Amino acid sequence: MSDTPEQLTLELPHRAADGAEDFLVSGCNEAAVLAIDRWPDWPHPAMAVVGPPGSGKTHLVNVWRTRSGAFVVPASGLSEDAASMFGERRAIAIEDIDRGIADERVFFHILNMAAEHRLSVLLTSRQAPGELGIALPDLRSRLRAAPVLSIEPADEALLRALLVKLFADRQLVVEPHVVSYLALRIERSAEAAARAVAEIDRLALASRRKVTRALVAEVLARLSPDDMG
Repeated sequence: MSDTPEQLTLELPHRAADGAEDFLVSGCNEAAVLAIDRWPDWPHPAMAVVGPPGSGKTHLVNVWRTRSGAFVVPASGLSEDAASMFGERRAIAIEDIDRGIADERVFFHILNMAAEHRLSVLLTSRQAPGELGIALPDLRSRLRAAPVLSIEPADEALLRALLVKLFADRQLVVEPHVVSYLALRIERSAEAAARAVAEIDRLALASRRKVTRALVAEVLARLSPDDMG
């Protein structure tokens, strides 16, 4: 019997996100991914990707940007210049609309341009656009009409695959039961997984130990509840 730890493989489909990172696809984000893939055959000129922090919204924006030639702007930076560039590019991604909109009238103008000239707008938010506190009534109506592509918190399959990838990125060989042990004890988010793997890597290097269940348990005991989600 070999003493070499059994190495895990990624069983989920994956794609390049912005040419640099793998975007893992699972049941929690598949509907959003399929909708992005259907562009430009969208049922509405504006679509909204909604999900918790670390769920992959920006990765999807990058995938769509590569396909559509869109430019990306945070909602907090919306200006007349953004509207002018939208007219040239014909596609725009407006990120984090739940964190503040610099100019609601410009935002409304962009959505009108999309509707009138068959342009494309992709929005990201942690809340459904229709639930946001929008002061401008016309903009509020437009946002409520935008179809929502929901990304749910990572399911078990996605979290396990993400942990495998994060460990592989750091050239760490980790047995399946150790990954399962960790996956059951952290929040189901990319941010929590990245924090945990970084701490595990740090301790493994400092103590010159392999990544075992005991080492993972030691790291989890040191992390605060906020660190684990």
